[in-house]
Amino acid sequence: MTSVVQPPPDTAPLDVVHVPVSDPRVGPLLRELGHEYSTRYGKDAHAEIARYPDEEFTPPYGGLLLLLLEHGEPVAGGAFRRHDPDTAELKRIWTHSAHRRRGLARRVVAELEREAGARGYRRIYLTTGPRQPEARGLYLATGYTPLFDTEADPETVGPLPFEKHLPAGTRAARTGEAAAL
Repeated sequence: MTSVVQPPPDTAPLDVVHVPVSDPRVGPLLRELGHEYSTRYGKDAHAEIARYPDEEFTPPYGGLLLLLLEHGEPVAGGAFRRHDPDTAELKRIWTHSAHRRRGLARRVVAELEREAGARGYRRIYLTTGPRQPEARGLYLATGYTPLFDTEADPETVGPLPFEKHLPAGTRAARTGEAAAL
């Protein structure tokens, strides 16, 4: 029997930074997402990534792009955009291929939920592709309600929609400074 020695977990602190899409540190996120989409769906992933203008991921438009940095390098990230006045839509959830299986995606989702609540959103909506079982598992494990028949073959459903209502204690009023963020 061969035993595999796992390296000790890296306990380096993670910095959460809010960045514009134009920040060079966003490049790995977009490249790896493009590769994942193309590999899984066999189509030009750049069309999916370019579907929403970059401005939708900035505060004046109700959105946000954030990265988790470890030793100054991006290891995970994600974004939300305004879906409707009460709902933020999560997009571009990503963990660097060299940093998976560390719970970073959960951290990204939690940070995005916290930020959305602070900006007055009451609900989170998202979709994931039918060929992304790890994303489906992440959203189920983090309290999202599937808005599709979970017993159906995901390929027959198409994009898999989920929602989550944010607890009242995490939401800021949509007036004053919180709405201006």
